[in-house]
Amino acid sequence: MSKPAKAYKNLEFLNSPEARTVRILCEYEEPKRRFEQHNVEDTVVCFGSARTLPVVDAERLLAEAKASGDADAITQAEGKLRSSRYYEDARAFAREMTQWSQDRGGRDYLICTGGGPGIMEAANRGAADVPGGRSIGLGISLPFEEGLNPYITPGLDFEFHYFFTRKYWFMYLAKALVVFPGGFGTFDELMELLTLVQTGKVKKQLPIVLFGTEYWNDVLNVEKMVEWGTISPKDLDLMYRSDSVADTVAHLTAKLEEEERA
Repeated sequence: MSKPAKAYKNLEFLNSPEARTVRILCEYEEPKRRFEQHNVEDTVVCFGSARTLPVVDAERLLAEAKASGDADAITQAEGKLRSSRYYEDARAFAREMTQWSQDRGGRDYLICTGGGPGIMEAANRGAADVPGGRSIGLGISLPFEEGLNPYITPGLDFEFHYFFTRKYWFMYLAKALVVFPGGFGTFDELMELLTLVQTGKVKKQLPIVLFGTEYWNDVLNVEKMVEWGTISPKDLDLMYRSDSVADTVAHLTAKLEEEERA
């Protein structure tokens, strides 16, 4: 007579609503175990749009749109080309931060992204440009994304089901945050982390850079929030705006070295 399956081997149960707490706990314990195995303690998190293309791809898309004569396609392709500079900037930033971390020795700051295409791919790719460079991808299961980008370090590639457990791992290891132009998902992540810093739930220093001044000036007018009294003037200091890879790297490395000396 065969034995019945143990509860922890019963996939039907593990995927049921009743086992939701078990699945949540797995998305805490399994990443924690892997981070410990890979000696990951400090990350520099990069957020940004999954839709941002490399310049060469954006140029090709625009050429195809112009050849088709479709006015809407041309407008969309022009927007893609305009934002493609941020793919190149994200790649360069991640490359320089990874090189800085390696050259100085000591604490190893790993680039961490959401694991998908666009800005996320660019940052993982930049880290991979450095021999021996490692980076993390905290992916999320979505019906319209194919999976993780190929530049993430093997073993540091994750696929989450729950947004909130994924956000926990973004924040828990983060020592700095760079936010490139992005959409609703980028705003969601940025605002949650800003709230945690503003309310003091995060005790550590966490420098936050909004990269791409033209974009952020267009879409995020936090100065008006001060005028309306919904945030304090000091809250403006929670974010540093930059339009330069060199400036962003200099700002963050100074902050990280200052924190190490504290």
